[in-house]
Amino acid sequence: MPVDQNDPGVRRKPLLQAPAIQALLLFCIGLIGANVLDVLAQRAGLAPFSPFQTSLLHGVIAALLARLRRMAAWWWFILLVFPAAAQGVAYLHLPSWLFLAIFLFMLVLFWSTFRSQVPFYPSGLPAWNAVAELLPAGRPIRFMDIGSGLGGAVLNLSRRRPDSEFTGIEIAPLPWLVSRVRAALAGNHCRFIRGDYLLLDFADYDVVFAYLSPAAMVALWQKASAEMRPGSLLLSYEFNIPGAPPDIVVQPAGDGPVLHGWRISSTARQAVV
Repeated sequence: MPVDQNDPGVRRKPLLQAPAIQALLLFCIGLIGANVLDVLAQRAGLAPFSPFQTSLLHGVIAALLARLRRMAAWWWFILLVFPAAAQGVAYLHLPSWLFLAIFLFMLVLFWSTFRSQVPFYPSGLPAWNAVAELLPAGRPIRFMDIGSGLGGAVLNLSRRRPDSEFTGIEIAPLPWLVSRVRAALAGNHCRFIRGDYLLLDFADYDVVFAYLSPAAMVALWQKASAEMRPGSLLLSYEFNIPGAPPDIVVQPAGDGPVLHGWRISSTARQAVV
């Protein structure tokens, strides 16, 4: 059954625990801290900080606080670079509509990253080759790629297994639209759905493939264990599931991330139920 987000039994993280909210708060604290240090420096008889110096100090404070909060490394980088980058852009006198266009593009590309904590992660051919080797042979299967992005995995695998049904689900509008266009231009009969994979019933699929983020893995395992049929296969590229050792570990060609696999058993389902 789909997950009912209104069910009081469904655990939700407090809003302040969302990485984006924490980053915003640290950004504001960094700005305040930089200006306080500027004032203190002037009272000590030093020259006022220039706007660029203030922005550099702002970024350093915010990044250090993010490090202390043990946030993901990309948040440190964003908080460190953004104030100085914004100051630099101001000197270029770019038209205001350009910022709106960039914002709208990022919105339709990443869409629910704020809520789901799953950024846009493309996989690539080495991962698709590894997945293809693990697909059950000798019979048609139903395959679902959750967070299918631009549709590369679904398009590639469906060409290799025309006997089977391949579907991708993506909540962000722009990647979903690109996937649909790519499938239509290629004459590929795979499907792309726009929606939230949490509302899917995983029992409908023999193989579920995910390339999400560490923040989503525990909830993914709980859903897969509760819904997927015994004998079905859950695959995760790069990210492992805490407390659930994988049954399969495959290193794709090259030095890329590892592909992990879990064969769903009746024991796992009973443990969740």
